Amino acid sequence: MTDLLDFECDELYFDEPLREDAKQLLDDAAEAYGDDEAEVFILRAYFLEPEHPMVLVALYRFFYYQHRLEDALTVADRVLTLFSARLNLPSDWRELDQRHVGNGVLVSMTMFRFYLWCLKGAGYLELRLGNYETAIARLQKLVELDSSDRLGGQALLNVATEALGIDLRAASA
Repeated sequence: MTDLLDFECDELYFDEPLREDAKQLLDDAAEAYGDDEAEVFILRAYFLEPEHPMVLVALYRFFYYQHRLEDALTVADRVLTLFSARLNLPSDWRELDQRHVGNGVLVSMTMFRFYLWCLKGAGYLELRLGNYETAIARLQKLVELDSSDRLGGQALLNVATEALGIDLRAASA
């Protein structure tokens, strides 16, 4: 298994250039945070750069911190769709297995790790929204793919299953 922390990454979200006008809009949104205008800035940046990781992360975080969890989940699912294509992965995260890990890492370790973080984030959001079955399925997939548990999915899965009174060992037997 590839170690998901075994890479160097100076840039948080790849080396993809961000249009200057989109960057300015993200900066404007940060300054306007708490005002209704902040969302307008982020959405304008999204329309300019709908597939750029920095814009998608900003949009996700905005919705998350505004407690708009369904909107944040929509962004997380968009990231999974976009990055599955970039990484030559199946479009449905449920179809991923260990051989896809190796292939994804060969394309880009950074992108693949970002993809897994989004899968974890989506699982967490599903929990918060009460979509327990899907949440646990997402977290189980994360744990399966990240067998060294570098992203901490196992702890979140344990909390979810304990809170719901689910014994995964009995369920898989």
